[in-house]
Amino acid sequence: MTPMPEPVTLAQARAALAALRPRLATLVAVRADLAELRADLAAGAPSRLGGMAEAKGLEARFYAELERLADHGAQVKGWAPLLLDWPGVRDRVPVLWCWLEGEGGIDWYHRLDCGFAGRRRV
Repeated sequence: MTPMPEPVTLAQARAALAALRPRLATLVAVRADLAELRADLAAGAPSRLGGMAEAKGLEARFYAELERLADHGAQVKGWAPLLLDWPGVRDRVPVLWCWLEGEGGIDWYHRLDCGFAGRRRV
């Protein structure tokens, strides 16, 4: 079992998310390109995005971007939509500060044992 990373404060998680914004925008764009190119390839249709080689390149770039998120303490819980968590503590209880693609900031958390369904407003 992988040990839990050191907890961060809500302010630190929010600062990490702010620092990641440009990278997240890139990740979402690459994800969209990859989805479109895969659909075109599956349909046997020509794509403005290229062919199999370009698909493999986009896939490598996409997964590399996901891995880089960990450098900012983020745990990737989903990628379509993008769902990121940062370990934290609230009222002496271990929690995950939770951000879902489309949300303005980190305004949610959940206990470790509750997952996304247990999200609560900060």
